[in-house]
Amino acid sequence: MRLLLVEDDDHVAAALSAVLAKHGFQVVHARNGEEALRAVLPDTHPDKPPFGVVLLDLGLPDQDGYQVCGKLRTLTSTPVIMVTARSDVRSRIHGLNLGADDYVVKPYDTGELLARIHAVSRRTGAPEDSAQGGAGDDALRFGAVVIELSTRQVTVDGSAVQLTRKEFDLLALLAQRPGVVFRREQIISEVWRTSWEGTGRTLEVHVASLRSKLRMPALIETVRGVGYRLVAPGAA
Repeated sequence: MRLLLVEDDDHVAAALSAVLAKHGFQVVHARNGEEALRAVLPDTHPDKPPFGVVLLDLGLPDQDGYQVCGKLRTLTSTPVIMVTARSDVRSRIHGLNLGADDYVVKPYDTGELLARIHAVSRRTGAPEDSAQGGAGDDALRFGAVVIELSTRQVTVDGSAVQLTRKEFDLLALLAQRPGVVFRREQIISEVWRTSWEGTGRTLEVHVASLRSKLRMPALIETVRGVGYRLVAPGAA
């Protein structure tokens, strides 16, 4: 798999590239936002396959990392993993809202990073956004929220809501069995395909991001000490 590493520190990039290469990745290093944006353009390397993952450090010298993430999302559907020292939930939600698929907080364990890369790369086959606005037969409706499973589209009051792959997978999992409590371990296993306990923080961030994007905080209920469930509007 080709991986785009966006990192301004050459020493950090060299060490990380060596580790990634040992695990079979073909690493292309971009030192700033401009180089990263140029690298993902289809005509930059027409003879090579597209990147499987973009590893984006937010501390770039020429542009704000969040800004680069937003621009990347307009150019490519390649999964983006943010690497940041900002551990607060608000910053992580902001990154996910801009289109990042996951995040890793510094300092991180290399094993964790590899696990997250593999996890997001499993879902690179998501279909492109459809121009059709009608809900299909497989649509799930919860008040103003409509979830179309076949096209992976979500609308609220008829307006499209942009979700990341993981956000959609999480929402679809809960929505197919409304009212049923899903244990945290079960969600992590089915959505992230891992049993690694550290993914719990990522789950919390994705739930918070969904509540924000759908503008219906009560739709996803936290069952303390157990997990989450989707509560249909008007349900007892």
